[in-house]
Amino acid sequence: MDPAATLTALRSFCAERLGAELAARCVDLARPGFSLTKAGGGEAAGHSRFGGRALLEPGTPWPTCAGLPLSLLAVLDTDALAPWLGDLLPAGTGLLNFFALDSDSPQCDPAAAALSLALHSDDPQVGKVIAARSGQAVETPPPARSSVFAPVAWAASPGFAFPDTWDPAWDTLDLGPEADHMARAMPGMHIEGLLTEWSQRPGALDSEDIAFGRPGFPTGSSPVLPSGDDPNLYHHLLQLSGQDEWYLGGDGGWMHWSIPTEALRAGDFSRAVPTPDIW
Repeated sequence: MDPAATLTALRSFCAERLGAELAARCVDLARPGFSLTKAGGGEAAGHSRFGGRALLEPGTPWPTCAGLPLSLLAVLDTDALAPWLGDLLPAGTGLLNFFALDSDSPQCDPAAAALSLALHSDDPQVGKVIAARSGQAVETPPPARSSVFAPVAWAASPGFAFPDTWDPAWDTLDLGPEADHMARAMPGMHIEGLLTEWSQRPGALDSEDIAFGRPGFPTGSSPVLPSGDDPNLYHHLLQLSGQDEWYLGGDGGWMHWSIPTEALRAGDFSRAVPTPDIW
């Protein structure tokens, strides 16, 4: 299916359970994204992958945090993903390199582990996103003290992501005059209760690694953003679960990167920030 056909099928699915008007408003909250899974032969979404070496334009400085180099965690090839994303990204965005301070993996630098104790996990310094034009990007050797993880190519299955249960995006949804006090107090739970067979919806994104779309927060929270910014003004870039060589947090966690939507549309990835969920 193409995006338009998938949205039509999704509206019909929701209309059967919510009625046409509420379904249309609900589907307006859905955002295009991709389930990321290990690619088989010929399935890779361009250069999209976990780990490996960064793909940067020559002369691009390697990102650091308090003097320590960040580690490359993932690359998204937006040239391969762009047809499903419409006008969300500027043409020619190319490759997005996702970096973070590795403070938990077996190969992390001891100084990085110590630094992480002094910083919040959502400090803007601990995660960076650097774009590179596909035709000019080259594999870039990491500096000393930066972790390097074995590359795992990703296949990308397109779909549409809805807000997490407690995401403040639900507070913008007009539930209609018939909604009671409890429904208005917990709109995400209210809608989920009405949407039976939800896992069977058209365009469902089912993996724990997701590009674009919306983030999932298993702890039941929502993105914590710099200066208390409104999460509704941000767009999700990447959700990364633990891998064989890398994980986040002492007990576990999912790494996320988010960006102001207006910065995303302008291609200004210097404003992307880490928005992790640690448990």
